[in-house]
Amino acid sequence: MADPVHALADARPVPFWLDDPGRPAALPALVGEAHCDLLVVGGGYGGLWTALLAKERHPEREVLLVEAREVGWAASGRNGGFCEASLTHGLGNGHQRWPAELGLLERLAADNLRGIERTVERYGIDCDWERTGSITVATEPYQLAGLHEHQALAARHGSELTLLDRAQVRAQIDSPTFLGGLWDRDGVAMVNPARLAWGLKRACLELGVRIHEHTPATALAESGPAIAVRTPYGRVRAAKVALATNAFPALLRRHRPYTVPVYDYALMTEPLTADQLAAVGWRGRQGWADSANQFHYVRLSADDRILFGGYDAVYRPGAGVRAERDQRPETFATLARHFARTFPQLAGVRFSHAWGGAIDTSTRFCAFFDLAHRGRVAYAAGYTGLGVGATRFGAQVVLDLLAGERTERTGLEMVRRKPLPFPPEPARSIGIGLTKWSLARADANGGRRNPWLRALDRVGLGFDS
Repeated sequence: MADPVHALADARPVPFWLDDPGRPAALPALVGEAHCDLLVVGGGYGGLWTALLAKERHPEREVLLVEAREVGWAASGRNGGFCEASLTHGLGNGHQRWPAELGLLERLAADNLRGIERTVERYGIDCDWERTGSITVATEPYQLAGLHEHQALAARHGSELTLLDRAQVRAQIDSPTFLGGLWDRDGVAMVNPARLAWGLKRACLELGVRIHEHTPATALAESGPAIAVRTPYGRVRAAKVALATNAFPALLRRHRPYTVPVYDYALMTEPLTADQLAAVGWRGRQGWADSANQFHYVRLSADDRILFGGYDAVYRPGAGVRAERDQRPETFATLARHFARTFPQLAGVRFSHAWGGAIDTSTRFCAFFDLAHRGRVAYAAGYTGLGVGATRFGAQVVLDLLAGERTERTGLEMVRRKPLPFPPEPARSIGIGLTKWSLARADANGGRRNPWLRALDRVGLGFDS
């Protein structure tokens, strides 16, 4: 049998979603001095939602957004396109950290997902939005109990998830590796992530947001009653500033220890033929992910390609996010072999694209928030890969904080408290490396967590999804 890695021979080393002839032209860089009521730094989902919601709340206010490269070019344009309702990186993580608030968090999460859907409809955003839901699958016998536990936890908080046995899950998506599944029918939508970002950009412009691309923010300081942000060719003086730089180094130095960039990778196949698609089933077009610690996330595109990503989450010491880290052939080879094992009936299907990129990870695996400069600068970061949906909620929190408003959102413990920071190097690399090794060992040993993972669980740093 040929090595599945041969299917990578023609894969383009660029994100599939950004390799689109409909990609909008970049807007001019900022030159000279500008003034505004609100400056948003960052043109990913976090910044776009902040700018859009700010104008919807107060149409008369001047809102300006600056982006270092082009809107949506980083994580927002190269993720898997799973728009999940969860604000806490899954129900289990939320239950571990904020059990008393979990009901409210789940309600806010459902409201947030509906808000995204309404925005897509209101502004006519062409982003292949599909409210298909997603299936969590068990690929090892020990994972089946976890599906039952998760279903019961969801039921206690008002969510009805459908448990599938082996035959039922394979009737939805046919893989010989599937032993069971848990279908969240309502809490996940599939989306073309780059087109969502570009659509939000257009909506912002229609409402009067000023956007400057190729305009990195290089420094931030108080300047009398304003906050001054320097850029290569100019300066912005703003009454308030919202920072949405996520995986990139924060302009507020004291926030930098709270996130690290972790690199995630994905493959996209060529379009499946009708016979190939029939061999897999997948008539419901749900996304799916497996239940391992080192998990895969998989979905269909609008033109019936299969995106197959995840498994490796790679941390590399050193400051900054670097383009050369977006390609990792050893991970692509691993994913190609896992794809072949997952869908043996698709032998011969080739990959058209292979790419990676950085996500911002925090020690609690979901977003945190803060204010600085006497309440004139607000910050949200740490989405850990689930920012497609949660960034809209984060934008609302940032705007509430800047306005000094006490709302359901700002009253949440997850908003009022920050996570533990990562330790400095070399302890950071040692800890992350040991955790990744331990999670892989747990996957190979029936889910049993070793003393290191149990110690992390005790101090609130455990992660099992």
